[in-house]
Amino acid sequence: MDIRIFKSDRKLLSTTALAVAVIVGLSACQTSEVFHNGYVVDQAALDLVPVGSSREQVLLSLGTPSTTATFDGEVFYYISQKRTRTVAFMKQRLVDQQILAIYFDKDGVVSQRANYTLQDGKVFDTISRTTPTGGRDLTFLQQLLAGGGGAANSVRNILGGQ
Repeated sequence: MDIRIFKSDRKLLSTTALAVAVIVGLSACQTSEVFHNGYVVDQAALDLVPVGSSREQVLLSLGTPSTTATFDGEVFYYISQKRTRTVAFMKQRLVDQQILAIYFDKDGVVSQRANYTLQDGKVFDTISRTTPTGGRDLTFLQQLLAGGGGAANSVRNILGGQ
């Protein structure tokens, strides 16, 4: 059994080997970097601050919050983000975000814990699926009796008053 290799076969083999080497070399450059920023929630530490805990207990267990807010009491926010980029010179892309919110009542006691995540580009509470708002919820009649505002103007417009 005699195997003969022609010049055209050698050229095809060398071209194929070169193409494979280039593909392998370029695939090695496609390393993805992962960046973790912010507070990483430790479940054991979170278990130490149930509803009813003091502000001091929260600070001792979870540490200093990423940010705070005053909203009918105080809120501690612990923010964690995960970003990736495929090549060193490209912009980082936000992949995951978690915000642990600890709500305090007026006495400085934990009234609620919430874990917000980034899903479909929106931040929402995965526990109660609600977001607190800054005002009071008034019925149509309460808005009407409050004098002024949107409901009173709507009634005037419906009744034809100026």
